[in-house]
Amino acid sequence: MEEQNRTEGQTQGQTEEKTLEEIFDQLEDVISTMEGEVPLEESFRLYHRGMDMLKQCAERIDRVEKKMLILDEKGETHEF
Repeated sequence: MEEQNRTEGQTQGQTEEKTLEEIFDQLEDVISTMEGEVPLEESFRLYHRGMDMLKQCAERIDRVEKKMLILDEKGETHEF
């Protein structure tokens, strides 16, 4: 039973990993919703959701930058 729960949790975690494009699309939706007339409480909720998405994007970009390598004239690689 415990192993089944762990497997389901891993599957859930894997499906939550979205691409940058998906996050940007969702962020655009949040912004367009906020540009309309929404109650103050909803605005705060959307603001926090948008900030969380921006944080996810920044973390994802940082991970990619750390993996990037620079190729110099001699064909040798160096960390970015």
